[in-house]
Amino acid sequence: MDSAFGTALSGLFGTLVALAIVLGIAWFGFKALRQWQDGQLGRKVGQDDHQLRFIRALPVGQRERVMLIEAKGEVMLIGVSTGSVRLLRSWGSGAGAADPDLEDGEAAR
Repeated sequence: MDSAFGTALSGLFGTLVALAIVLGIAWFGFKALRQWQDGQLGRKVGQDDHQLRFIRALPVGQRERVMLIEAKGEVMLIGVSTGSVRLLRSWGSGAGAADPDLEDGEAAR
């Protein structure tokens, strides 16, 4: 009976080790895929980051929303619906000087 228990325990331990190895490989694979999708894979240390940054979203209808995003230091308010994306307002890259409603980089209330 002891040899059957030892065999079962050995099989269970081997299965758990194999599962841990597979999960570790999957985790590292997903991490590398995420960096590749973000454009960070192979990037040098001093290289600029030109990604979009999501700031906030507000649903205004069943399939429509208003989103605040940042790209290359410029903050943009965009409207997103089923078939279109439209720029509603832009702050940054000199837009603050041209827009009379902006005060110190923030929208007047």
